[in-house]
Amino acid sequence: MKQLLLVFLGGGAGSVLRFLISKTLNNSFQPYFLGTFLVNIIGSLLIGFIIGLTLKGNYLTENQALLLATGFCGGFTTFSTFALENQSLLKTGDFLHFTFYTLLSIAIGIFAVIGGFWISKSL
Repeated sequence: MKQLLLVFLGGGAGSVLRFLISKTLNNSFQPYFLGTFLVNIIGSLLIGFIIGLTLKGNYLTENQALLLATGFCGGFTTFSTFALENQSLLKTGDFLHFTFYTLLSIAIGIFAVIGGFWISKSL
């Protein structure tokens, strides 16, 4: 029960922060979905860092990892919104922004996870 509560609390905090960032930045930088892009990249960096610290064994407990990685990062990042935004770009025929948004999100997201692991190893 404690673990469910940790995931719930972390997910709620991540979701609220994602909403605030996306609402501010997505409206300011149309047709780019900068808010969604940034939360997904930051979340990728964070999850790499958090899991890296957890794997080191003496930095984070299992419960802390649940709160931060599963809860916070799970609520903060958003694949469904990313997919919806891509669908809207396709619907309007904006293939150039669709291509860049999709490729950059995936590539930079993967490199951010790798970067998070790398940062955690340097501690």
